[in-house]
Amino acid sequence: MTGWLEGNVALITGGGSGLGRAVAERFLDEGASVVVADRDPAKLSELVESAGGRADRIHTVEADVRSTADQHRAVSEAVARFGKLDTLVPNAGIWDYQRSITRLDGESLSAAFDELFAINVKGYLLAVEAAWRELVKTRGSIVMTLSNSAFYPNGGGPLYTASKHACRGLVLELAYELAPKVRVNGVAAGGMRTDLRGPESMGMADRSIETSFARSATTGDNPLLPLHDASVDPADFTAPYVLLASSANSSNITGAIIPVDGGIAARGFRTAAGGDDL
Repeated sequence: MTGWLEGNVALITGGGSGLGRAVAERFLDEGASVVVADRDPAKLSELVESAGGRADRIHTVEADVRSTADQHRAVSEAVARFGKLDTLVPNAGIWDYQRSITRLDGESLSAAFDELFAINVKGYLLAVEAAWRELVKTRGSIVMTLSNSAFYPNGGGPLYTASKHACRGLVLELAYELAPKVRVNGVAAGGMRTDLRGPESMGMADRSIETSFARSATTGDNPLLPLHDASVDPADFTAPYVLLASSANSSNITGAIIPVDGGIAARGFRTAAGGDDL
């Protein structure tokens, strides 16, 4: 793919690091202008510095996806800077580090649910609410970051898995509600080296999946996946975003979710049961 997104203007939430940043950089490679929203100003500054000669096609917005004011400001700045909005990528999220319900009491479960769903689900809805009017004008598209947890168990704990199932529902419902003017699709990504953090309410705000990969003695090989030696670099998960954002190459695709997870569907469940030790 080269130049598939020439002239496209995209807004990516949580694009300061990890998969979001990889998508932003890939979109720039494909000719798009990119607006990146993230809570961390240092990550945004680093992204702009790394853009080099492409910095004129990138604009950053310090924003919290839980704030409708921030979401509307990001959309407004995108239109003010580049004149329109073609693609929205709701991507910002946190992980529960597979924390089982058996390790949560009612109070901690309630607090973590509110935080995780506010970012992973409400954040997506607020992004769409802020952007849909501009996307209708351009007959644009929405590409949501999902996960293998939108289909299968044990990619997270019950909170994360439920949040990604909810986002799977959003893809289908919004694909119906916004048709025929706006296409809505998703990318169900598997595990990768990224700075994905956990909920503050669970004491995991400073915990990063990248640290877990760094501690591993392997290069990321996972014997539970058919493509067990597939790359875990976020950049290698970005091609489906390009396809789904390209009106020339996916004009008849909506309500679809592309799995990029190393073939989990071909492998089946990890173990027969998860509660044998209870």
